[in-house]
Parts: sequence; C-alpha cells; structure tokens
Amino acid sequence: MLLSGFGTFLWLLNLAMLALAVVALFLSATAREDAYRAADKQTKKFWLIILGITVAVNLLVPMLFLQIAGLVATIVFMVDVRPAIHQISGGGRRGGGSSSDGPYGPYNGGR
Repeated sequence: MLLSGFGTFLWLLNLAMLALAVVALFLSATAREDAYRAADKQTKKFWLIILGITVAVNLLVPMLFLQIAGLVATIVFMVDVRPAIHQISGGGRRGGGSSSDGPYGPYNGGR
C-alpha cells in the first residue's frame, strides 16, 4: 500500500513538472523576440530549445536527473526571464493605468 501511494505521488510530480514545462514553452513561444534582447536575457531560440528539450525529456525519458535539470531551467524561465520580458512587453503596468497615462499622471492633451 505504501509503495502504491509513493508511485502515485511520483506520477503526480512528473505530471506537474510536465505541465509547468509546457506552460513555460507556450509562454516563451508567444513572447516577442525583441523583448528577450531588450531584457538582456538569452535569445528566444535558446529558451525554445531548452524548454522543448525539457518537455521531450519529461514525456519520453523518465530519468529523474534529466527531469530535475529541466525543472531548474523551467523555474529559471518562469521566475527570472518571464517577468523581465513581461515588463518590457508592456505587461508590467500595475494599478490599472490607461495607455494615455504619462509619467506624472493622466495625459488629457491640455483639456
């Protein structure tokens, strides 16, 4: 019974790592190429290759060492690269400001 529960836990862990890698791959694919350069991160092609290999390893090669290496790459992308790209792409605006807001408040065109 304990071994069955552990097997279920490992299966769920593998599923979670795969889901996180697929989400990171999707997010890296939908980001703009110039945002990577503007954020001073590795290129879009680099992250697509790394995250694609991570998804392939999680699906095809159930070796824990390779899966953990892919998990580290996925976490680096989600915690470091994605927020920088998101901020560069204009998604870093907080507080519900509109597109007409200037650095010191709303710009009304002198009205």
